[in-house]
Amino acid sequence: MRSRLQWLGVSLAAFMLGVVVMAAPAPAADKAQTFTGVVSDAMCGAQHMMDGTAADCTRACVSKGSKYALVVGDKVYTLDTSDKAALAELDKLAGAQAKVSGTATGDTIAVKSVMAGK
Repeated sequence: MRSRLQWLGVSLAAFMLGVVVMAAPAPAADKAQTFTGVVSDAMCGAQHMMDGTAADCTRACVSKGSKYALVVGDKVYTLDTSDKAALAELDKLAGAQAKVSGTATGDTIAVKSVMAGK
């Protein structure tokens, strides 16, 4: 009986340790990065479907509910921000190069700042 109780205690302790280790965030996950690419929208990505310029298409799609996106090489990141200054800068840079600082999670960047790219 005692050995089963000890085994259960050790198993429970190992399980709890595993849960704590898995729940801890990765150290680099909270680190802001800077991404340089072309400002687009999440609906069109790198291929704009409307007639006119890339900037016009981006602004039209965003006005209809799409989020801004950043095309970096072959990858398209959706830009997540509610900051009015960042949104205004993204609108100004639609279709142009931009540097976006923020934290990437998968295909989404939580935007901290936006500036014109080179």
